[in-house]
Amino acid sequence: MDLNEQQIQRRQALLKLRELGINPYPADVYNIDFNSQKIAKKFNEDEDDKDLKEISFAGRLMRRHIMGKASFGVLQDELGSIQAYFNRDELCPSDDKTLYNEVFKKILDIGDIIGVRGYVFRTKTGEISIHAKELTVLSKSLNPLPMPKEADGKVYDAFTDPEQRYRKRYVDLIVNPQVKQTFIKRTKAVSSMRNFLNDKGYLEVETPILQAIPGGAAARPFITHHNALDIPLYLRIANELYLKRLIVGGFEGVYEFAKDFRNEGMDKTHNPEFSQMELYVAYKDYKWMMDTTEQMFKKIAFDVNGRTDVVFGKHTIDFGKPFERLTLFGAIEKYTGVDVSNMSEDELRSTATSFGAEIDESMGKGKLIDEIFGEKVEHLLIQPTFIMDYPVSMSPLTKKHRDNPELTERFELIVNGKEIANCYSELNDPIDQRERFEEQAKLMERGDDEAMFIDQDFLTALEYGMPPTAGIGIGIDRLVMLLTNNDSIQEVLFFPQMRPESKTEKVIELSDNEKAVKQVLVANNGSLEISDLKSRIEMSNKQWDKTLKGLAKLRVTKVAKLDDVVTVSIV
Repeated sequence: MDLNEQQIQRRQALLKLRELGINPYPADVYNIDFNSQKIAKKFNEDEDDKDLKEISFAGRLMRRHIMGKASFGVLQDELGSIQAYFNRDELCPSDDKTLYNEVFKKILDIGDIIGVRGYVFRTKTGEISIHAKELTVLSKSLNPLPMPKEADGKVYDAFTDPEQRYRKRYVDLIVNPQVKQTFIKRTKAVSSMRNFLNDKGYLEVETPILQAIPGGAAARPFITHHNALDIPLYLRIANELYLKRLIVGGFEGVYEFAKDFRNEGMDKTHNPEFSQMELYVAYKDYKWMMDTTEQMFKKIAFDVNGRTDVVFGKHTIDFGKPFERLTLFGAIEKYTGVDVSNMSEDELRSTATSFGAEIDESMGKGKLIDEIFGEKVEHLLIQPTFIMDYPVSMSPLTKKHRDNPELTERFELIVNGKEIANCYSELNDPIDQRERFEEQAKLMERGDDEAMFIDQDFLTALEYGMPPTAGIGIGIDRLVMLLTNNDSIQEVLFFPQMRPESKTEKVIELSDNEKAVKQVLVANNGSLEISDLKSRIEMSNKQWDKTLKGLAKLRVTKVAKLDDVVTVSIV
């Protein structure tokens, strides 16, 4: 194990603690009376509060200012930080001053976790502080923290590189404490959604993650092998089919917060492991679910941020107003002027090509329409919009439209150009469902590795009879991105999937779009705010995401976020 100078010094300090008879990792319970927020609130309300005359507090030592017989330190806990005052003679009332002179002044390092007992007071400069009467070492830090430095009002060496932040989230949370707020809001969003559903009387359930047949979505699965049974198993791509089995079994409303897995590319809105909530309610349809979804999102936004509108980048998105409702074909025609509703597969293929969509020979009509929508329409839908009535070929689990058998009763909720939710009036005709599965099997034979498997047991369940049902899946990660003003899914996942760190340099030719971005950056001293950079280059959102992803993968550029400013820079 190769150690740098600071790591060596910290291990020497560890040995010194043990030589002094101090356990650097004690097992005893350390009782804490107050956190930093509670101390500040309570002291501001009543400085003479007797509860503050004798408190116990623990946190990580983040700063230290030694002044001979007295010193100050800043301790950081889960909710913030507070100053602590250490006086040699009060900390060490006997003749033995080792705890102050040796331990505090020389052996402790920035990043160590300590406990203090004492009382709360206000310094001459007005800062609320803890006057420490006792000090306990709770955990010795062996690695130095990447602490930012301040000079002339500017911050230097901040821990802002996204790749390092995601790989070492534990460090990110320590030195960038504002990051915690994102994950606190994530928990609030999930709790709000769960409370909304529980108040309606729906039952939270759990369904299998390892499945013999992956179903419920069009996606490529991860495959593994069960040794005892000697069979292949798949990580679930959705939990839909099992939840609908429960509706067949007699439950009228069930939901699950699920981890799902899809073996697909990674970008700013996709992670191979992601969270979604799926809800199924008997005797309802997709129109009812639209109304319910509006109510739910309004409540979540308010519970998380205290208001129904949220700022995301340069847009203000309002979840408090009725969501716009457009048909899929109507949305394509509105934003392109082209009616694709009656086009043949060849005509759709030609139209998709003319729009610059990426297609291949395995794609049927449904996939081609989806690509056209994704290329020309989706990124323009900023305010919450229900896109309704998808063709049958795009929706193998959806009931046919009551007014047009060529369409299905389905909607996707699009917000800020991204799908947030997907809903069906669930198909409960077992004969129709079997035919749809068989059509999916034909697409699989053509090479579509995202086509659905035929789930014979699910078909059997439908044959026992499933009531009319509305179902919806809501992407938790993308919802949290909106609520926290983060444009990357990695920012709202504690531990996003990362590529292995590169060991060798590879020479790879840049695409034209990648060259264009690099040229603009070079012409602007190697760095620009992302909004400024994007305004100088004409690309669709899809092309933009692909280009930035490609440059980052090649380590040509990096994206950094400081406060609310996102910057793209040449590496």
